[in-house]
Amino acid sequence: MSTPQHSQSVFDFHGRPPLAKALPLSLQHILAMIMGTVTVPIIVVGAVGGSHAEQMTLIQISLIASALSTLVQLYGIGKLGARLPTIFGVGFAYVPTLVAVGAQYGIGGILGAQIIGGVAMIVVGLFITRIRHLFPPVVAGTVVLVIGLSLYDIAVNYMAGGVGQNDYGDPLNWLIAVATLLVVLVVSQFARGFLKLAAIICGIGVGYLLALALGRVDFSPVVEATWFNAPRLMPFELEFHAAAILSVVIICVVNSVQTIGDLSATSVGGMNREPSTRELFGGLMGNGATTALGSLFGAMPTSSYSQNVGIVAMTKVISRYVLALAALFMLIAGLVPKFGAVMTTIPYPVLGGATITVFGMITMTGIQLITKDELSARNMTIVSLALALSMGIYAVPEAIEYFPSMLQLVLGGSPIVVAALVAFTLNLLLPKRSLADEAAEREAMAAKMNAEQRGREDATVSQRSV
Repeated sequence: MSTPQHSQSVFDFHGRPPLAKALPLSLQHILAMIMGTVTVPIIVVGAVGGSHAEQMTLIQISLIASALSTLVQLYGIGKLGARLPTIFGVGFAYVPTLVAVGAQYGIGGILGAQIIGGVAMIVVGLFITRIRHLFPPVVAGTVVLVIGLSLYDIAVNYMAGGVGQNDYGDPLNWLIAVATLLVVLVVSQFARGFLKLAAIICGIGVGYLLALALGRVDFSPVVEATWFNAPRLMPFELEFHAAAILSVVIICVVNSVQTIGDLSATSVGGMNREPSTRELFGGLMGNGATTALGSLFGAMPTSSYSQNVGIVAMTKVISRYVLALAALFMLIAGLVPKFGAVMTTIPYPVLGGATITVFGMITMTGIQLITKDELSARNMTIVSLALALSMGIYAVPEAIEYFPSMLQLVLGGSPIVVAALVAFTLNLLLPKRSLADEAAEREAMAAKMNAEQRGREDATVSQRSV
């Protein structure tokens, strides 16, 4: 039976509570998503050496893309959209790959590859029922773990002031970064309610004020920015490079697995049921479509926001009206360049101090996923070998300097690709054995060795008696 459209309950997906009740609940989602949305384009532009104007463009369109992708997931367009209480936006999981591709081919290379990556997401959605078993928690968790580990150098470089900056490593930068980090830790561990959810915002606010007092904030971008600007089609010339495409396609496929996990966590945590195949299909198709189309306007690829999934599971508030208000706020913010300009004035040390905890949580999420499966010898082999090869090659890129340039970018540019390939391949090749099977095998081996030992002892006794 369909849900009444006039319901005002926040615990009803179709419910439309009064605005005064919905706004505070929506604020939680805004606080959880907004800094991640604007930080990703800042990191990418900084890595590729882009201009301030390019940074503003990417921030603006990332906010708009996050809003539109969320609305598609909430309300659907045809077969697109999961129609579940979920938030989508530009995510950190793509950062290592985007940075590696951007350093080689620029923003145009990222966006060109992203179109193909979006199509790959759609293909995963089309075959979701047939390939879902190929990405068990041990594979998805290994990749998420490597994503977190590969982000640490970005955060530490930001805490030091940003690579290439004249004051890189200045103790004042570390003072600002550590102060920001301490506030995030204190608020996240000791605060309650909305304040606890806003720990990162609180840390950034304190760090920003400290940087302002030390003369480390430049407001000229805000003065120069306009009040309104609509997104433009093709603000960057798209480029298509095989190595970039392969790298982005792999991370987009891997992210599709994460999306499946987040949609499952949302429906189980907020609605007490597993998502249907139709909902998973629509979620992946919608994400792929918005990722591919968004690249035409300069948007980074989108994904489900795990932090917002946690809010839904914790509060049980599943009204899409509440989540849609958060999306509308992001949309308005994206259409007002002065808002994006304010975001660009946040100093690197503040961003580093605030995001290093986020990157750490991504790592722990990967570990949690891995431990959902049995820690059998097989699974431990998959994780350990994928981790060793991916992070080893990433730490020593000169080890593959004689490889073709395309392979150097694919394998050495981002450890995520190596981790995904190794974990996926080993999961297919290694025979599946449970902990019980391994224990039985060890017992049988021990019994055999004991029998052989007793046989040797009996033979020795016989020889002596003779």
